Amino acid sequence: MKNPAHHNVVGHHRTPLRLSRQRRYLVYAIGWALWSSGAAWLVCHYFLMTKGPFGDTPSPLEPWWLRLHGAMAFGALWSFGLTWGVHIVAGWKTGRQRVTGGVAVGVLVWLILTGYLLYYLTDDTWRGVSVLAHWTIGLALPLLLAVHVVLGRRRAKRKA
Repeated sequence: MKNPAHHNVVGHHRTPLRLSRQRRYLVYAIGWALWSSGAAWLVCHYFLMTKGPFGDTPSPLEPWWLRLHGAMAFGALWSFGLTWGVHIVAGWKTGRQRVTGGVAVGVLVWLILTGYLLYYLTDDTWRGVSVLAHWTIGLALPLLLAVHVVLGRRRAKRKA
C-alpha cells in the first residue's frame, strides 16, 4: 500500500506528489550530470588555462564539458516538464513547501533564461554578465533542492 503522506486529494481523486522511484532517480541523475558538467567546465575555464604562444589557451577538456552540459540541459528541460506535471502543480495546490518549491522553480526558470542567453547572445559584455548570473545561481541549486526535499520528507514523517 502506498504511503498516504505522499498523496494529495485534489477534487475527488488522489494526486501523487512524488515521482516514482525510477523517475526520481532519473531526474536526480540528469540533475547531477548537469550540475557536475557545469562545475567541471568552470574549473577548466577558470583554473586550467595554460599560457600559450598567443595568450591563454583553454583546457582541451573545456569544450567537452560544455557539450555534455548542453546535452544534459535538454534532459533537464524534460525533467522539469515531468516534475511540473507530476509534482509541482499538485504540490502547489496543497499549500505546502511553497517557499522552497517556488524559489526552486524561479531558479530553474532563471537558469533556463540565462542558458538561452549564453547560447544566443553575441554581445561580449552582456554575455559576460549572463555567464556570471548563470553559474553563480547554478552552483547553489543542489543546496536549494536538498532543503526542499529534506523539509518535505520531515513533514511527511510528522504526518505519518
